[in-house]
Amino acid sequence: MALLESVNVGRTVDVPWGKLGRSAIDKRPVDDSVMIHTLGLAGDQIADLVNHGGPDQAVYAYAREDLDTWSAELGRELGAGLFGENLTTRGIDLSEARAGDRWRVGGALLEIAGVRIPCSVFQGFLDEPRWVKRFTQGRLPGPYLRVLEEGAVRAGDTIEVVERRDHEVTVDFLFRALTTERALVPRLAAEPRIASFVRRRLGEPRNDRVK
Repeated sequence: MALLESVNVGRTVDVPWGKLGRSAIDKRPVDDSVMIHTLGLAGDQIADLVNHGGPDQAVYAYAREDLDTWSAELGRELGAGLFGENLTTRGIDLSEARAGDRWRVGGALLEIAGVRIPCSVFQGFLDEPRWVKRFTQGRLPGPYLRVLEEGAVRAGDTIEVVERRDHEVTVDFLFRALTTERALVPRLAAEPRIASFVRRRLGEPRNDRVK
């Protein structure tokens, strides 16, 4: 059974890395229920509104299993929220989840709308050498989720996949297409629900209409 191990939020603080000099990547678990709104979780902040946030990046999820994989490689414990994720999941293979899949989590209905692309802020926060390259090569990015129905979630809630899309565009496929295998980009058209995220990542004009 897939469930939420943790729900995590963070506040914007000054940081010594990244062009902006401020970040809210440091997410901490909360014990109570948290409302998920169209643009993110209640109590959670986003410092860089140019590259993060918006309806296509309202919620970021990362799997406990993938954190454990990195923990073994890095030789350090990686707690929930350390990758800046809002939802730490357990029991669901996020890399094989498909773009456009819809999840019922607590009172919220979420849709896979994009994928995390590593940046210098992530590298600075984690304080691991060559982290952007290593994370990219590791191919465990975690998805961004769009909020279709607002609602409250809390640790222990089940994750029910209420719609599974029928195409090849998994989270892993999307990540490779936007990073190391750009020849795959035309095949992303198989999933119209990620079109606005893909355009944004490719530097094309934004269009947040969702089919």
